[in-house]
Amino acid sequence: MRPHPELADALIGLPPFDPLADPAATRAHVRALLAAKPPADDPRIAVGHAAIPGPAGELTVRTYRPTDAAPNGTRPGVLYFHGGAFISGDLDTGDGNCRDLCLAAGAVVVSVDYRLAPEHPHPAAFDDCYAALRWTAANAADLGVDPARLAVAGRSAGGALAAAVALAARDRGGPALAFQLLLVPALDDRCDLPSVDECVDGRIVDGRVVRGMWPLYLGSAAPDRYAAPARAEDLTGLPPAYLEVCQADALRDEALAYARRLTAAGVHTELHLVPGAFHLFEGYAPTSTLARRATTTWTSAIAAALNTATVQRN
Repeated sequence: MRPHPELADALIGLPPFDPLADPAATRAHVRALLAAKPPADDPRIAVGHAAIPGPAGELTVRTYRPTDAAPNGTRPGVLYFHGGAFISGDLDTGDGNCRDLCLAAGAVVVSVDYRLAPEHPHPAAFDDCYAALRWTAANAADLGVDPARLAVAGRSAGGALAAAVALAARDRGGPALAFQLLLVPALDDRCDLPSVDECVDGRIVDGRVVRGMWPLYLGSAAPDRYAAPARAEDLTGLPPAYLEVCQADALRDEALAYARRLTAAGVHTELHLVPGAFHLFEGYAPTSTLARRATTTWTSAIAAALNTATVQRN
C-alpha cells in the first residue's frame, strides 16, 4: 500500500489493531475515541432522537434538521447508515457525515442505530435499515420531508446497507428513492478481487479485516443481494448513484466493479476515486486537503441530486 503523501504522516505511530478479535472491545474503543472529541453545538442544526417500530422491537434513530426555513415548505430526506465492519459503530459514528449531509443538502437526515453482528447476523441490520426507510416515507409529512426526494447513504458497511436498501426498495415497490450515496462501500462477500490482497496493513481496515468481517455478519445465512449487493444479478431501475472509492483500499475493486455494472445497467452513476487514500482516511487526516476535497465532492453531488430530483419509478 502506497499512501498519498498527505496521508503518510497520519499512519506513523499507529499500533496494529484487529477490530474483529473482540467486537465488544472494539465498540468500547470506538465510543471512547468519539467521546474524546464530541461535536460542537451548531445553531444551524437541530438534533433529535426518536424510537420507531423495528422488525424486532424499537429502533432508535437520530434526526438532523436545518434550523432555517425550508424552501417550499419541505426538505429532502436522507437515511444514513453508519460504518463499523457490521460489528461496531452507533449513532455517534456517523455524526459528522450526517451533519455534513444536513447542511450541504438542506436535508432532514435520519441516522439509524441498526443491530450489530455477530449477536445479530444478517438480515437483522438490513431489516432494520429498510424498516427505517419505510417509517421515514410513512411519516414524511410530520418530518417535513418531500417523499419524492428521499435518498439512502452509508459509509463502508453502511454503504453495503444503503445499496441493499436501494435494491429492496426497487424489488418491493418502494419507498421510491431519488439517490444512493455509497461511500467506500463493502459490497462483495467473495473477496476475490485483487485489491483485497494488495491492501496489507494491520493498522487500518485491510484485506484481513475485510475477509474476516463477512462470516461474522452473515452467520449461518446464505449471502444474497441484500447482504452483499454485488451478488445482485440485475441492477436496472436503481436510483442514481455516487460512489466514493479509495485507491489504497481493500474494497476498491468491488466498488469499481459495482460502479461499472450500474453504468452498464443505465443507472446514472458518478464515481470519485481518491488517489492514494486508504479506507476511512478522512477520520485519520480530517484536515488534509484530500479529505476536505473528497467531502466537498460527495456533499455537492447529493445536494445537487436531491434539489433537482426526479424519482425513478418502476
